[in-house]
Amino acid sequence: MCYRYSVPGPDLLVKRFSASFSEKTSFKRQYHVSSFDLPKLPVITNENLKQIQLFTWGLIPFWVKDMKTAGEMRLKTMNARAESIYEKPSFRHAAEQKHCLILADGFFEWQEYHGKNYPYYIRLKDHEPFAMAGLWDTWVDKATSEELRTYTVITTKANILMEKIHNKKKRMPVILRRENEEEWLRASLKKETAQSLLSPYDEQEMEAFTISRLITSKQRNPNVPEVLLPFMYPELQTKAGQKNLF
Repeated sequence: MCYRYSVPGPDLLVKRFSASFSEKTSFKRQYHVSSFDLPKLPVITNENLKQIQLFTWGLIPFWVKDMKTAGEMRLKTMNARAESIYEKPSFRHAAEQKHCLILADGFFEWQEYHGKNYPYYIRLKDHEPFAMAGLWDTWVDKATSEELRTYTVITTKANILMEKIHNKKKRMPVILRRENEEEWLRASLKKETAQSLLSPYDEQEMEAFTISRLITSKQRNPNVPEVLLPFMYPELQTKAGQKNLF
């Protein structure tokens, strides 16, 4: 699954994705964002490949009738399983018509060991920004005429690295290879080709390390540089193969 990730600042995003923000924005580097805070984060949609827009995490399908249902729905649509996006009513329309790139430079996951969960930060070895595959939609609240643009992160089965870390669910976000980003946004993309892009990323190009429990602190704001610092847990250092993750 993927409920937390980090996002570079605007300058890096503009440079990496050769796109500009759709309007003046106060968006800043995000060291840690959680889906449950319903944040507005940068995406590039198949409607405009040269524009970076801020959409809210948690997909609300266009056909949802009211705000109450929308609020309940979005808590269940933070992620979409690659294997079923063309079958599930919540995602089917978006899977057929509304693809997006979700811009990030790392994500967070937990490893279970002896009944305890340990947080990890995962990124590409070159530390470059990357795009996760996503779906988006536009929903209009009929009571207020307010328009909401929302998205979901597509997940797939874990690669070898992520199997060791996310060792209960064994899932990971779909990280698109750079050469496949425009294809994911192509209007004529067929279902079979789309699903072939939703595969686990090469673990040889990724790295991961444990971080402190600041990420879940209720006393401190976790959206600070310190949340990304490596933190060693002695009990994990004796675990077979643990050092291979660093």
